[in-house]
Amino acid sequence: MRTLSLAAATVVTGLMAGLFFAYACSVVPGLAAVDDRTFVGTMQSINRRILNGWFVAAFLGAVLLTGLAVALHVTVGGRVLAWTVAALVFYGATLLITMRRNVPLNDRLDAAGPVDRIADLRALREGFEPAWTRWNLARTVTTVAAFTCLVAALASG
Repeated sequence: MRTLSLAAATVVTGLMAGLFFAYACSVVPGLAAVDDRTFVGTMQSINRRILNGWFVAAFLGAVLLTGLAVALHVTVGGRVLAWTVAALVFYGATLLITMRRNVPLNDRLDAAGPVDRIADLRALREGFEPAWTRWNLARTVTTVAAFTCLVAALASG
């Protein structure tokens, strides 16, 4: 059960690291090249559609499975536990960044309403894009760090 929980935590954390990395190296640069109307409309659409069962299962599954792996390794201790605790801390940072930074920015973008009714698309974009991009990069780093720690935990076991 210990190894299974650790392996499952590694897989879902890897999926999340890949998602955030894909945004950082493809979605964000791709959207940086489009006009304000396309940017705002596309981000609104992405932000609404990402809230689906697959995303929620991986996003929350990463912290839950890593927490389970920590709990199951407490009595064993050692390097596996140390790496798994480090992964939990890094992924906890990912959750914090997402909930305190990216989600409020997403909510503000959504609250602006339909693209056709937004008076100043440029101002809305300028208040969103640089901050969202910076915080997405931060959560990419923390999630990749969590994934790396979980790989190290598996290799140490």
